[in-house]
Amino acid sequence: MDRWIAPGRVNIIGEHTDYNDGFVLPIALSLGVVCAAGARTDGRVRVGSAQRPGEDVELTLDDLAGQRDQLPGWARYPLGVVGEFVAGGRPITGVDLQLDGAVPIGAGLSSSAALCCAVTIALRDLFAPGLDDRAMVRIARAAESGFAGVPTGILDQSAAILCTEGHALFLDVRAYLNGEAGAVEQIPFDLRAAGLALIVADTGHPHDLADGGYAERRNECAAAAAVLGVHALRDATELNMARLHDPVLRRRATHVVTENDRVLDVVSRLRSGADPRAIGPLLTASHRSLRDDFEVSTPALDLAVDAALDAGAYGARMVGGGFGGSVLALVERADAERIGAAIGRRFAAAGLAAPRVITAEPGAGARKLD
Repeated sequence: MDRWIAPGRVNIIGEHTDYNDGFVLPIALSLGVVCAAGARTDGRVRVGSAQRPGEDVELTLDDLAGQRDQLPGWARYPLGVVGEFVAGGRPITGVDLQLDGAVPIGAGLSSSAALCCAVTIALRDLFAPGLDDRAMVRIARAAESGFAGVPTGILDQSAAILCTEGHALFLDVRAYLNGEAGAVEQIPFDLRAAGLALIVADTGHPHDLADGGYAERRNECAAAAAVLGVHALRDATELNMARLHDPVLRRRATHVVTENDRVLDVVSRLRSGADPRAIGPLLTASHRSLRDDFEVSTPALDLAVDAALDAGAYGARMVGGGFGGSVLALVERADAERIGAAIGRRFAAAGLAAPRVITAEPGAGARKLD
């Protein structure tokens, strides 16, 4: 069987803006999910995972939809992708899938989207070579939202498919979904040349976007947009926020509006060739907004952010959907190990296990390996 890989991602800035038609700025990680795949001719699909030995699942393509509720949770992601290909009338004759993931599960680094995108690009090459990037993003997102039951935006899938090595992906979500020109821009992001690094600390407190909190935030954003009379919170402004009398909805909208502004500010600075250290305070402001206005942070995430800042990081914030996961920090490259260790000591003092700390380098998007 041939092999394909799709990366996890870390979002520099732009959290919970994608499903509000806003702006995001992720990079792909070097960590990814590998999918080995081979075509069959018997109308059956089999999926296995190196992380789930002995739990292979096999069924007919015709049984996919009806068997969803009987499938183990991990298998719903790859089989959801297969189901989307079948539902779209693409000529799948059967397929074997074997998965092996290196992206930490529940760390807010998009392991599930990496899995779905690895399967999507494999099936494209095997059965639908004319499929474009936008269609692949839609398929991977639909598999997560529909079959796996996680109502994501397109941030994670777009990062996995579209990111390029050495760049951050500036994505105008609304323009991309509408097929407009200029929706995607690769922003040079060479922190090494500036003597900087992005470290990511996995707090070890996994999140689960299917547990309700993420969907609740989406519903609150939709409710706020309805009160304001706009299609999505991307169209809201700080000036009309007074119309939101519900304090919860006002806080949610405030985060989205100010986060979009922060993304545009970071992109403008990076485009201009400004010292990347200047984006640090915007990262920290993003965390405070996610903590106070969007209320998706946790004590462990807050502790990691505070520890990084106290140790000399230029900026730090939680990443991902929240309710657990990881923190990123912009640091001097020479200080990366020291600041990672400082976070570990702060956790130990609080009686918590030390986070796993990695350095995030902007990597390539989904691709064939063999």
